[in-house]
Amino acid sequence: MKPVLPALACGFLLGAFVLPSWASEPSPPATAQASTTIAGQVIPVVAGGLYDRYHSNPPLSVIAQEAPEIDLSWFKSLTKTKVDMGFESYSPNFYYSNSRVTAVFTADLDRLRELMPAKVLEQVQPLQIWPGRGVVALTAYAYHYCDNDSYNEIALSIVTNKPGSRNLGPISLVRQSMSKDMWGYVLKLPVNTELARVRGVVGYNLPKWLALIDYRETEKSVVVTISDSQTGKADVTLETEKLADLSQDDELVTNSFINLDHKSELSYGYAVSRQQRHASSTSADAVRLTLSDGSLSTYIKSLKLGSMLKYEYVPQFQSALYAPTPLQTILPRE
Repeated sequence: MKPVLPALACGFLLGAFVLPSWASEPSPPATAQASTTIAGQVIPVVAGGLYDRYHSNPPLSVIAQEAPEIDLSWFKSLTKTKVDMGFESYSPNFYYSNSRVTAVFTADLDRLRELMPAKVLEQVQPLQIWPGRGVVALTAYAYHYCDNDSYNEIALSIVTNKPGSRNLGPISLVRQSMSKDMWGYVLKLPVNTELARVRGVVGYNLPKWLALIDYRETEKSVVVTISDSQTGKADVTLETEKLADLSQDDELVTNSFINLDHKSELSYGYAVSRQQRHASSTSADAVRLTLSDGSLSTYIKSLKLGSMLKYEYVPQFQSALYAPTPLQTILPRE
């Protein structure tokens, strides 16, 4: 993985001296901001956006009116419940139109264990794919339209066994993959809106911070760049191939995570995703990960990534994210 120089983006304000044909073109309107309060924190939100109006509980009739191209049939089968998750909200949180790419790599097993709290390790462990090597997943999400308006997110997670089940290494990995029921421990989760950051930290106990995340598509690839929060320079770049052989059969996938809540008690949360267009590949040529000397790159380098095991290209999916609950509710009773 060779580092590349970050591209410099330059913007120019057009003054009165520009050509009349340029001056006549309308400038894109600035997004108006409102504010909301979450757990005592005042958070900027999009004025008139879904969250500003409905605080995670918009009627599906509103979604149908504002985005008639979206198939809402799956969401009609789900029920939202008011919950206390450090603030009053509704579970599950709905994500109506989204895209993602995921690259799964081997990583140093000892390092993965070092990064997990001892209390979590008592319940789950990194899956050992072969001696000394565990598994991590790097996922870039673009949430185009959801209860929290729109935002981008990067997830770096350790793949673990399911709580209460034996860790059988590659056998567990195959079983989870076949059952579409994946478990993990989230290491890093930068997002690009303050609303997503605060909700994630307070409500889901997740390691979120605010970062500039550019998720763009070219004719043949998806290019995601995360800028370093301190320097503003390009830190991590993930470039992946747009796979051609897309399945359009609906596929339900559950991704669950275990962590510690704000009282240092074990909890878990999960998201169920309806994958509408999706494809995968094991070709190393489908993914290019470029690391720099930024903070996130340095962290990823410490994992000593190895072979890419799988790449998933999901240009269209929907999701329902459920509020975390105590882990003991799903553990076998002694």
